[in-house]
Amino acid sequence: MLQNVIILCLGMISVAMVLCLLRLFRGPDMPDRVLALDTLYINAIALIMLLGLLLGSNLYFEAALLIAVMGFVGTVAVAKYLLRGNIIE
Repeated sequence: MLQNVIILCLGMISVAMVLCLLRLFRGPDMPDRVLALDTLYINAIALIMLLGLLLGSNLYFEAALLIAVMGFVGTVAVAKYLLRGNIIE
């Protein structure tokens, strides 16, 4: 039963990722695109975590942690660039 629910959640998160990609490419302005990219990496983390649960491997959890750290740093860098115009002061 749990495997069926995980497969259903994988499909739902995949649809959410496609919608985030649509917003990333069609966003009316730059903050919307940054928010779509942020949501996209969060969905990627959820997808990898579910895949790790389905396959029973701990390697996927470490990959999800790495994506979370890199996504946070990327979001902070892009937000700082949008606010001030430069990243390094």
